[in-house]
Amino acid sequence: MVASALRTAGLVACGVIVLSFLLFAADEARSGTQTQLEMLGSEQAAEPAPANERAREQAHSGPREFVDDANDILVSPFADIVDSDSNWVRRGVPLLIGLALYGFLIGLLANYLMPGRR
Repeated sequence: MVASALRTAGLVACGVIVLSFLLFAADEARSGTQTQLEMLGSEQAAEPAPANERAREQAHSGPREFVDDANDILVSPFADIVDSDSNWVRRGVPLLIGLALYGFLIGLLANYLMPGRR
């Protein structure tokens, strides 16, 4: 029961992180030249500043902002690990850490908690 809930929570967390990254990638592809010109205007940061968060809320729809906010919460423990000028690096590294933490480690914990596995 607990193992199943953990596994489901890990999958949902990974799904949110991946979906948020895919939406970020779509935005980057759509705004290619503009993004290069405003490279440091980090509206796309993994954990944006409050002013950038408000700008992002105005630019995105309700469901999109929900996904982005959930992603911000999930990757906030390790979003500041990366110090780069590249939006791709600032979003990609937390994506990989989040997938490792929420996917792999929670999956291991869930397998450990399953009865008959010890």
